[in-house]
Amino acid sequence: MSEDIQLVYTGSLIEANFIVELLDENNIGSILRDSMSESLVAGWASGSQEDAAQIYVEAEMANEAKSLIEEYLKSRS
Repeated sequence: MSEDIQLVYTGSLIEANFIVELLDENNIGSILRDSMSESLVAGWASGSQEDAAQIYVEAEMANEAKSLIEEYLKSRS
């Protein structure tokens, strides 16, 4: 991945979809990567459902995105 984008979340795909919506509502564009589906398309399964999704955002938005994600995850516990 490029230095222009940063990983801000790794976890389940279900949770990642909620987080992508949250980021979008706060005008933060994101890239959702589903490594489980990618590997299945390639012909093998790698990883687990608990860490199948990664969310990337532009580097300058990473701190704001991480704060929003942290608040969201705290509210879910």
